[in-house]
Amino acid sequence: MSHTTTLPQRDAMSDAPDRAAPAARPKSSPRKAAFASWIGSAVEYYDFFIYGTAAALVFGKIFFPSFDPSVAAVAAFATFGVAYITRPLGAVMLGHIGDKYGRKKVLTFTLLLMGVSTFCVGLLPTYGQVGIAAPVMLVVLRMLQGVSAAGEQAGANSMTLEHAPPHRRAFFTSFTLSGTQAGLILATLVFLPLSSLPEEDLLAWGWRIPFLLSAVVVAVGMWVRRTLPETPAFEEEAPQKKERMPLVELFADHKGNLLRVIFAALVSVVSTIFSVFTLSYAVNTMHLPRSTMLTVLILANLVALGAIPLWASLADRIGRKPVFIFGALGSAVLAWPYMWAIAHGEVALIFLFGIALSGIVYSAANGVWPSMYGEMFSTRVRLSGMAIGTQIGFALGGFAPTISAAILQPGPMGWVPVAAFVTATSIISAMSAASARETYKVPMHELGK
Repeated sequence: MSHTTTLPQRDAMSDAPDRAAPAARPKSSPRKAAFASWIGSAVEYYDFFIYGTAAALVFGKIFFPSFDPSVAAVAAFATFGVAYITRPLGAVMLGHIGDKYGRKKVLTFTLLLMGVSTFCVGLLPTYGQVGIAAPVMLVVLRMLQGVSAAGEQAGANSMTLEHAPPHRRAFFTSFTLSGTQAGLILATLVFLPLSSLPEEDLLAWGWRIPFLLSAVVVAVGMWVRRTLPETPAFEEEAPQKKERMPLVELFADHKGNLLRVIFAALVSVVSTIFSVFTLSYAVNTMHLPRSTMLTVLILANLVALGAIPLWASLADRIGRKPVFIFGALGSAVLAWPYMWAIAHGEVALIFLFGIALSGIVYSAANGVWPSMYGEMFSTRVRLSGMAIGTQIGFALGGFAPTISAAILQPGPMGWVPVAAFVTATSIISAMSAASARETYKVPMHELGK
C-alpha cells in the first residue's frame, strides 16, 4: 500500500529542534515516524473496515438469519457499533500506558491485538452451525478490535506530532489519517472481487478471506514499526518528577479541552454513514450493484489520500480551526445531495457527490484533527487526552449506522432523517472546534498550557 502515498523529501527543518525547547532535545525522526504511523494505521484500519463492509453486506444474513431482514441489518450494524463501547475503556487503559511508559509500547500492543482478533473473526462458525454462540463470539472479537483501535490512532498521532518539525506538525500528523484511508481502500479492494461471487459462495466462504488475510498485513506493520524510536518530547518529559498520574492530571487540568475533543469528534459520523450505512442502504434497500458502491468508496478514498496532506499543509499556514470547520460544515451540506442521488439511483451523481463529500470536503476535517486535538494537550497527557476524547466522540460515529438504520423511513424520501442526523452532528463538531484555542504557531513545550 505504501505506493499510494509519497512521503516528503527531507525537509530542512526535519531535524531542527523547536527553537523554544530545551537545547538538549533528543534527535527526532519525522519522516520515519510519519511512515510508521501511515503503515500502522493502514494495517489497523484495514482490519477495522473489513468488519464494517462485512456488516453491511454479509453479517445480517449469516449471523442473524432468523430475523426480519430490516431487523437483521440493525443487529449487524449493532455488532459494528459495539466496538465503540470498548473504545473509551481501551482509551483510558492504553492512554495511561502511553503517557506513563511510552508511545511505542502502545503501538506494538494495538497492532497485535487487532490482528489476532480480526483473524479469529474469519474462523468463526455461523448461526446456522452453532446458533446463538456465533453472534456472541462475533461481538466479543469486535469489542477487542475496539480496544485496539482506541490506542492506535491516538498513539500514532502523538508519536508523529512529537517527532514533527515545529511548523509542519499538521502535515506530518496527517499521514496517520492517510494511512486510515489507505486501510479503507485496501479493505474495499479485497471485497470488490468477492462481491462478484454468487451469493451462496460469498455467504459460505468468500467473506472469510479478507479476515484471514489480516495475518499478512499485520506482519508488514510490525516489521515497519520495530525500529521506530520513542519521541523526543516524551523522552524529555520522562526523567522529570511526576507527582500525579497522567489520568489524574488530565481530568484535573484539561477538562475543557477534553470536552472539546469529544464534541469535535462527532464529525466521525460522516465517515461511518458514508462507508457503512449508505453502502447498505444503496445495495440492500435501493438494490444498486455492490460493485458500483464499492467503487465509489475506493475512488473517494483515493482522492482523500491526496487531499488530506494538502488540507494539513494549508492548516500549517492559516491555522487548524478554519480548515476543520470548513470540513465539518461542508460535509453537513453535501450529505443531502449524496443521499438523494442514492435514493434516485443517479449513478453519475452518486460518484460526483460521494467523491466531493468523502474524498475532498470531509478530508479537510479528517486531515487536520490529529494535530488540532493533539495540540490541545501537554506531552504528559497528550495520548490520554486524544484517546479518551476521540473515543467517546467516536462512539456516536460507531453507532451512527445503527441509529440511521432505525430512523430510515420507507419511500423515496426515507433518507431525510439520516441526512438531518449527519447535519446536526457536523454542526456540533464545528461549534466545538470554533471554541478551541488556535495552536498552529504555539511551540511544542507550550502546548496544553
